[in-house]
Amino acid sequence: MTETEGERKPARVVVADDQTVVREGIVMLLGLLPGVEVVGAAGDGEEAVRLVGELAPDVVLMDLRMPRCDGVEATRRIRARYPGTQVVVLTTYADDDSLFPALRAGARGYLTKDAGGDEIVRAVHSVLSGDAGLSPSVQRRLLERLSQAEPVPVPAAGEAPDGLTTRETEVLVLIGEGLTNQEIARRLHVSTATVKTHINNLFAKTGLKDRAQAVRYAYSKGLVRPPTG
Repeated sequence: MTETEGERKPARVVVADDQTVVREGIVMLLGLLPGVEVVGAAGDGEEAVRLVGELAPDVVLMDLRMPRCDGVEATRRIRARYPGTQVVVLTTYADDDSLFPALRAGARGYLTKDAGGDEIVRAVHSVLSGDAGLSPSVQRRLLERLSQAEPVPVPAAGEAPDGLTTRETEVLVLIGEGLTNQEIARRLHVSTATVKTHINNLFAKTGLKDRAQAVRYAYSKGLVRPPTG
């Protein structure tokens, strides 16, 4: 049985945004919602990295365009130094020049600032459970970008890259198709814990760090075909 909202331990969150009104508004909004606890707020990327080191939050809600150290660089430093802290980007911008560098830096979620409080909370808990916390518009943009990649031949049945087992390859394909851990578990008729074990194993074998990288990897290996039509 999954945890209910009341039983779930609140996620400890740091908010990073250089605009005081926006930052304080996000903090106030999250303070009204169950499931999260704001433990700190930063006005730029340097301060965000410092607060993560001091407070060890579960998640940073990261703006991208900030002085001294922007959100992409701050995300890169946090993921390198404090891998126990996840990053969800919360920004005005959903263009390719913002989205893809942030995902490559290690962000596990990406929302625009028109997201509601409930959507932010869902994204926070999604990344903590190993899923991607992407808004629907960002998911569409990611799939559009991937669909523009040059298709590569699909490997023959049973041919798995990098020493992956058949089941690990199946899990990778379903990640590439955008399924959550729970959806993969239902599709394969296994537990969510088993899915997480397969994901940890395939990440270790391939050197992948997050689901966004796994999606790109699945496409690059021809395990998932770009959508057509």
